[in-house]
Amino acid sequence: MSLHFPKDFLWGGAVAANQLEGAYQEDGKGWSTQDVMPNGIKTSPTEVPIESNMKLIGIDFYHRYKEDIKLFAEMGFKVFRTSIAWSRIFPKGDELEPNEKGLQFYDDLFDECHKYGIEPLVTISHYETPLHLARAYDGWVNRKLVGFYEHYTRAIFSRYKDKVKYWLTFNEINSILEFPFMSGGINTPKEKLSKQDLYQAIHHEFLASALAVKIGHEINPEFKIGCMVLSMPVYPLTPHPDDVIKSMESDHKNMFFADVHVRGYYPNYMKRYFKENGINIKFEPDDEEILRNTVDFISFSYYMSTCETADPAKQIRGEGNLLGGVPNPYLESSDWGWQIDPQGLRIVLNAFYDRYQKPLFIVENGLGAVDQLVTNEEGEKTVEDDYRINYIKEHLIQAAEAIEDGVKLMGYTTWGCIDLVSASTAELKKRYGFIYVDRHDNGSGSLERYRKKSFYWYKDVIASNGNSLFE
Repeated sequence: MSLHFPKDFLWGGAVAANQLEGAYQEDGKGWSTQDVMPNGIKTSPTEVPIESNMKLIGIDFYHRYKEDIKLFAEMGFKVFRTSIAWSRIFPKGDELEPNEKGLQFYDDLFDECHKYGIEPLVTISHYETPLHLARAYDGWVNRKLVGFYEHYTRAIFSRYKDKVKYWLTFNEINSILEFPFMSGGINTPKEKLSKQDLYQAIHHEFLASALAVKIGHEINPEFKIGCMVLSMPVYPLTPHPDDVIKSMESDHKNMFFADVHVRGYYPNYMKRYFKENGINIKFEPDDEEILRNTVDFISFSYYMSTCETADPAKQIRGEGNLLGGVPNPYLESSDWGWQIDPQGLRIVLNAFYDRYQKPLFIVENGLGAVDQLVTNEEGEKTVEDDYRINYIKEHLIQAAEAIEDGVKLMGYTTWGCIDLVSASTAELKKRYGFIYVDRHDNGSGSLERYRKKSFYWYKDVIASNGNSLFE
């Protein structure tokens, strides 16, 4: 048996506008929820020490994108996943007319990608709700956001109908369960947010996503529009049936989001959850029909797995487990406590494909680490990041195993292909990239770009269509 990747496999990298663009108020851009989160997802929406927010400058991609796209092209990228900053197009989110300068920036960015034969993969809403919509409407709790999002998607679909083929509706949509402000623009503090309002907000996002699919296919039938979920396999901590049931229930909380996007209706297990928790989702007359506009493919992030147990004495949440769970005693962890489990990626791929028989796309995977810039024997500044190479290699081998299992996998975009500001911590010392950016958490640095060792390694992976992984 020889492992391999399909001939048309889409190799590339992924970023988000709010983590690298900077230019936070340039050319008419409005405030976004990210602008008031200087400490990452841990910050409450009421704290506003703007000047300390690393994301306001990011890595200055807004002014340096041509240089960066050229570096991606040097690696051989087939696809580049990025996002559109909603508040760059509609500064407050509820205007009638879009901001032309914002639209033009993405025109120029996508043109630069096509110059090198790179296909843009665009996330419509990536943890970046216009701040006005959060404060005036309480974000997605309010059904009016469905209309604002629909207006926004019409504007960008119409503008870029000949420049962007692949779209994602919401980034890691299930993360709203843990991070309602960052993920859903919900201004009500999490501890005061009722389950009723939280799941009503989720319903509104489902409707918006389904409408985006409908509108996108009307504007350009060639569009491929996917959902994007945070995937995390959940293992029972022990074979005890109570632990198995606990892991099943935890898995349901996440699979729910893919189920609605792919099947077009609410699964029965969630109806039980709603009944037991006094949740009554308000459906308007057309909602069931709207939800039937299902996605073309399923994309997801994969960083870690987790365990669940019914034993209260063992329910000690893992340091880095974003959606809860307890640590797996058989796995090592990254510098940030994220448990490293390459085989979990194969498990996720098989679980999604067995469940849906829809094409899959790994749009985030990577290792956040503290990198040291050094000068090599050739006198070039670089990073000897063998730990990153090993991490990605092991995950890609498991992706190839899943392909051999029969999974239809469209592509792979490693997260943070160039160093950017972390979403979870708003630090730059937590680096993911193949390209080192000389900027530091105290704001110092030249913003110069340097190729890491992994840059050349990934270039070889792409050039060989993954065959170099098995040499």
